[in-house]
Amino acid sequence: MFAVDEASRALGIELIEAGEGRAVAGMRVTATMVNGHDIAHGGYVFLLADTTFACACNSHGPVAVAAGAEISFVAAARLGDRLVATAEERTRYGRNGIYDVTVHRDDPAGRTVVAEFRGRSRVIGRSVPAEPRTDEGVT
Repeated sequence: MFAVDEASRALGIELIEAGEGRAVAGMRVTATMVNGHDIAHGGYVFLLADTTFACACNSHGPVAVAAGAEISFVAAARLGDRLVATAEERTRYGRNGIYDVTVHRDDPAGRTVVAEFRGRSRVIGRSVPAEPRTDEGVT
């Protein structure tokens, strides 16, 4: 699934690890991701967490999509910070799942949690596309 995720890869998100109900991804905060307060825009932090959540909830096979998500921002990320998101499955029931994602950065004094994200997934039953889509004819 990540191989055809143009949005995430275009932002430099790297899939570090993926397994049953778990995923780890990383991203460096670039100048285009910093807002007027000179900190990482929360939308980019959310996107990293959401991408990692997507990799974890799609690790079981059938296509799963987000049914909802929420995020708590704990600390600011800044230009140049390398953020790492770790997603872990909490439970699956029927076609639904709940996943927690912690986004952190490594500092000289240790890890600093930047955000905590909880995503709810829903299996929709299609298979993951094998090839990137082309949007021929779309302007």
